Amino acid sequence: MFPGLPQLGYPEVEPIVLDEVHISLGGGPDGYKAQFRDVAAKGVSALRITGLRTRITDDEVQLQLALHIPKIRAAAKYRSNGVKAKVFIRAKPFLVEGHKYLRLQQLKMDFSVENIKMGVENVHDGNTILQAALNLFINSNSQELLKEMKPDLRRKLVQVMTSFVEKLFAQVPYDAWIID
Repeated sequence: MFPGLPQLGYPEVEPIVLDEVHISLGGGPDGYKAQFRDVAAKGVSALRITGLRTRITDDEVQLQLALHIPKIRAAAKYRSNGVKAKVFIRAKPFLVEGHKYLRLQQLKMDFSVENIKMGVENVHDGNTILQAALNLFINSNSQELLKEMKPDLRRKLVQVMTSFVEKLFAQVPYDAWIID
């Protein structure tokens, strides 16, 4: 367990849990569809901020962060290396009892994965030949599979990050973020 920010309601940083992720390749009876539930990802706490751009005016704060996560492992038998992400945050300052805070207006993100390995287990009553064939197909086409999963993953990650940033902004005053 990695220590989190208990004072902000995050007793631990990991795992990050995504309730559901869908993938759909092709259509009709020959199409491939998969659904992953309760995906628990670990490794995000090792992220490094590799770039930061800001635009600050009296009525708005914009932050763009470039992040690098060396490795993510998920309970859904998925492994990735070299995750790079960009996060764009737009917020507006507001006053509460004489103290200035930020209110999140918009959060966008995009990410890329350098190397990805996925696999399935317990295929069709333990059919190891089918399992090996599926895993070979999945890993031979992992970037294409990721491309199909990316919109759903991005949507879920934005939800998780939005909740985190909103709590952070509600409890950490403006002056702790921005030094005039």
